[in-house]
Amino acid sequence: MARFLIILVLATIVVGLLWPYLSKLGLGRLPGDVVVERKDRTYYFPIATCVVLSLVLSALLWFFGR
Repeated sequence: MARFLIILVLATIVVGLLWPYLSKLGLGRLPGDVVVERKDRTYYFPIATCVVLSLVLSALLWFFGR
């Protein structure tokens, strides 16, 4: 379990560092991503981006797990 958590944290850090480059590819601006802008705050819910990334990662894990 500890190994899984370490890998999860490292993957989160890598994605966080690469996010500016990934957003240039169109990730984060897909139809289905919700942006709520208020007077002084912006809330961002990347629903479609999460679904796409989940499908891609699931396909990769399935492919390499065989």
